Amino acid sequence: MTVQTEDTAQGVILTDEAADKVRSLLDQEGRDDLRLRVGVQPGGCSGLRYQLYFDERDLDGDIIADFNGVQVVTDRKSAAYLTGATIDFVDTIEKQGFTIDNPMATGSCACGDSFN
Repeated sequence: MTVQTEDTAQGVILTDEAADKVRSLLDQEGRDDLRLRVGVQPGGCSGLRYQLYFDERDLDGDIIADFNGVQVVTDRKSAAYLTGATIDFVDTIEKQGFTIDNPMATGSCACGDSFN
């Protein structure tokens, strides 16, 4: 099994706000073996859909980046679609949740749930 750690400029970027939120969620779970896995799967109106979830697995070809103690894991296939993508956490009256600003996306659907 090959697990690589790469420079954040070559992969996903997690803002300080997002790292704080992930750390808070992990603390609530009471687990220190989980990492945030970010992936891309077929689906949605535009063809591709983001996936963010906690995972303890090490998969062959994983790319791991550390953001102030929060590990973000991306599989090699998804990484091609996520290079330079910034994950942030927004907590306002209008919206609360994780957002992804992806320079690799050429378009998205009206609901913002998928991209191409």
